[in-house]
Amino acid sequence: MKTPKNNVYTVSRLNGEVRQLLEGQLGKIWLEAEISNFAAPSSGHWYLTLKDSRSQIRCAMFKGRNRTVTFKPTNGQQVLVKGAISVYEPRGDYQLILESMLPAGDGLLAQQYEALKLKLAAEGLFATETKRPMPENIRKVGVITSHTGAAIQDVLHVLQRRDPSLEVIIYPSQVQGDNAHLSLCHAIHTANARQEVDLLLLTRGGGSLEDLWCFNNEELAHTIYNSALPVISAVGHEVDITISDYVADLRAPTPSAAAELISKDKDNKSQHVIALLGRLKQGWQHYSLRKQSQFQQVSHRLAANDPKRQLETFNQQFDELNIRLTNAMQQRLSQLQLQQQSVTARLNQQSPQHKLTLANNELSHLSRRLNTAITDKLKSAHQQVANASHQLDTVSPLATLSRGYSITHIAKGKLVESVEDTKIGDTLVTQVQDGTITSRVIEQ
Repeated sequence: MKTPKNNVYTVSRLNGEVRQLLEGQLGKIWLEAEISNFAAPSSGHWYLTLKDSRSQIRCAMFKGRNRTVTFKPTNGQQVLVKGAISVYEPRGDYQLILESMLPAGDGLLAQQYEALKLKLAAEGLFATETKRPMPENIRKVGVITSHTGAAIQDVLHVLQRRDPSLEVIIYPSQVQGDNAHLSLCHAIHTANARQEVDLLLLTRGGGSLEDLWCFNNEELAHTIYNSALPVISAVGHEVDITISDYVADLRAPTPSAAAELISKDKDNKSQHVIALLGRLKQGWQHYSLRKQSQFQQVSHRLAANDPKRQLETFNQQFDELNIRLTNAMQQRLSQLQLQQQSVTARLNQQSPQHKLTLANNELSHLSRRLNTAITDKLKSAHQQVANASHQLDTVSPLATLSRGYSITHIAKGKLVESVEDTKIGDTLVTQVQDGTITSRVIEQ
């Protein structure tokens, strides 16, 4: 059976086409998982594994991206990441190239916020051309907020100071909690049904992202967009921007600033300029979101052949080889250390010093045995001498002398055993116990 040559893939070609297929079909995704096997080599890139209870995927976050992460990732930490599926061609492993990383709790809200913002922008809810102009002659203002909050007090104070003739109708609503968006929608519907005000001010004071979350609701966004009455949004502080700010006809940075925009006084022209600047800012934000969406689409098309991606792959391969080389060098060093220890032990066994130590030990042992033997021998000799001395004392003439006997011999040394052994004139020496007695024979 013949196989057409043009249908035979190389491994490199296969991995390359799989990479382009994955990158082209899936694009950017959000993923929530647990970090494991986190590594940060000297190159500055991050390599990690993201896992849940049943599966895992390898990830890489290059230093140009991980510099934006505001925390140090640790093993076991739950995170929310954004990235693109790719293939590490040298190994044929598919992996996730990370672009952003957030702690799981904060990250989920931020991801939902960004996703809803892009969705509504694509639907045209932020378009400048759909914004309703503010009425020229405002007589009645509808304020949608909590009747017990600080925001209503700020608004009423500014309106009273700047334009006491303005009539204010409050549509009380929840501005925080799980069902607060339903209460806000109900207030907007009520104001539109009554048609008793010239415009609506949707407002509340500052708070955390969770506190302001009801203003990032899709249903509320459509309710604001479909309102027949113009809507000004003034939620939180100046740095807080919610979905309702994007959808509203005009955004004010704070409740007090919104009240100043609505009221008129001698500085009305400057306030009008501020309003125009606010509309310009909203238009710019809408334009920026639209261009951001277009940029993401173009970036997605370019990602498959991006030289930076190829460089990141080379960097990852370099880091992997560097880690393998380091591990191999450490393993080899451990082997050489073991060999050195073995050779050192063998040399120590054959060393003259070792033999000298053994000989010294043997000499010490023999010396101790010799000393013991000499001591034992001396003890035995002393005992033998004592025994012989005792026996000698037993037969010694001196012992006989001690009992009162004496020994007599001629001066020349001959022992006198009989009278016949002497003659007149001989000098005799008699030995007794405590000395000798000299005498002369005068008769027989």
